[in-house]
Amino acid sequence: MKINELLGIEYPVFQGGMANIATGSFAAAVSNAGALGIIGAGGMNAQTLREEIRVCKELTEKPFGVNIMLMNPEAEKMAKIVTEEQICVVTTGAGNPGKYVETWKKAGVKVFPVVSTVSLARRLAASGADGVIAEGCESGGHIGELTTMALVPQVCDAVDVPVIAAGGIAGGRQMAAAFILGASGVQVGTCLLASVECPIHQNYKEAIIKAGDNATIVTGRSAGAPVRCLKNPMTREYLRMEQRGAEKMELEKFTLGSLRKAVVDGDVKYGSLMAGQVSGMVKEIRPLRQIFEEMVKEYENVR
Repeated sequence: MKINELLGIEYPVFQGGMANIATGSFAAAVSNAGALGIIGAGGMNAQTLREEIRVCKELTEKPFGVNIMLMNPEAEKMAKIVTEEQICVVTTGAGNPGKYVETWKKAGVKVFPVVSTVSLARRLAASGADGVIAEGCESGGHIGELTTMALVPQVCDAVDVPVIAAGGIAGGRQMAAAFILGASGVQVGTCLLASVECPIHQNYKEAIIKAGDNATIVTGRSAGAPVRCLKNPMTREYLRMEQRGAEKMELEKFTLGSLRKAVVDGDVKYGSLMAGQVSGMVKEIRPLRQIFEEMVKEYENVR
């Protein structure tokens, strides 16, 4: 069963829970366009999350979800808000949501943790997750080590719950590949950055459009926190700091506020332009509805 049939949405597509980007209004726009919009709680506190959920509810009657980064100091409060606000789906990252799963499921919330390894997928499926999002290292932002092509089929073979393929997906050919590998749906992020409705600065959108096939780089491996971004002076300096053995705290201080610089200020030189390897496939700014329609049309033509 494709994930859209399970959740009552038009397309089998999740929107990535992109921190500082996936606001309530953006999630509503994605849901109204036929996919599953997801509010990214990363960078928010609990009260802000509740406010963004209320905004989303005002703008759509379609299902939408919330992404919680479990390392957030207010993750427990956010977990409670998810049940209080009767959210349809919760996705999680940066940790194990096991202690929340029972409560969420009793409240009718479907739980889809993001996983980057087969062992974590097995553990979370056994703990009661309704599905998992298998995210390969082609994706933007925080990543694991396995590629989508290698990770997804192994996860599909290892668990008996729906698997959402993520990382390196921007079109119908990649959607078709994900289904052939055994996935029930896909999650996309980078291609949505170049949507009319996306709230990021125009400079950020144009940087995505101008990106080539080799435009991204991974920083933070030495600190155990790899992040994929578009190459710019900030990433080059970060890599130089890593090479000379900079401490984790020094690296964190250097990048403090860099995502906001990109998203809000449009600083394409020293902002963190988080984006996946499919940036090179994104050629124009389009409405969300057009992005999803063309993706599904291409999928139907090649399947």
